[in-house]
Amino acid sequence: MTRIYMFPGQGSQKVGMGGGGSDTAGGSATPGLFARFADLTAQADAELGYSIQELCLTDPEGKLNNTAYTQPALYVVSALTHLAKLQDSEAAPDFVIGHSLGEYNALFAAGVFDFLTGLKLVKRRGALMSEATGGGMAAVLGLSPEAIANALSANGLDAIDIANLNAPTQTVISGPADAIAAAKEPLEKAGAAKVVILNVSGAFHSRYMKSAADQFELYLREFTFAAPKIPVISNVTATAYAGTAEDTIDNLKRQIYSSVRWVETIDSLLTKPEPTFEEVGPGNVLAGLHRQITRAKKR
Repeated sequence: MTRIYMFPGQGSQKVGMGGGGSDTAGGSATPGLFARFADLTAQADAELGYSIQELCLTDPEGKLNNTAYTQPALYVVSALTHLAKLQDSEAAPDFVIGHSLGEYNALFAAGVFDFLTGLKLVKRRGALMSEATGGGMAAVLGLSPEAIANALSANGLDAIDIANLNAPTQTVISGPADAIAAAKEPLEKAGAAKVVILNVSGAFHSRYMKSAADQFELYLREFTFAAPKIPVISNVTATAYAGTAEDTIDNLKRQIYSSVRWVETIDSLLTKPEPTFEEVGPGNVLAGLHRQITRAKKR
């Protein structure tokens, strides 16, 4: 059997996460993560300058959906969920993957950096991404990526990029907000079952994030990165990290403006002996994408 942990990205956050109940797709309870890992929670509070427990459990100021806060919150909850599984004597997985932000949790789980380093990285990443304005994103359901690209090209919407290849018929597009709004009607005419404009302020995972990526690279170079102890599949290449520090920096820089190749990632792991996938962190978004991908392969 090949055990694969999947760590979620933005969109999986929810008030109450980390405080108890079921925080994994498999239904495993993770009661009191912040109390259970009090030392790491204190480290997070000191680095962030606010209570991560308060943000995640009650979100009194309504900041949890602001990417500058979302990214540290998700990273902390997923990291502590992973550590809880290890404490509960679960064997380490054979592969780790993460969707966008979740890739930082995969790298943490693989020993590429420690908890605090990962938090510093996602804090800076979230801050840079929160500065992006004027952009938008939309989820396109019911069309293949090829059909989406053709429809965009036919309607002169070349300012839009493919951001996330989530499932065979679930793709996220990214670009200037006015272009994203203009794309809704032609995509629906091309056969999209639904085009959902996402509540974001930036054109994430697109060419418009290259400036942020360049700034982030300078920050990445302040840190030391170890080789993964567990294979980590990159969002950018849909292949395993090479294991060098330079490769890690290059992947994390490019990830900000490149497409998340999730379908290819899952497809590559489905070829492993008896693959089992488990979502580690809040929500079950990735479990749902996994079901869509595997169903499509069986047709």
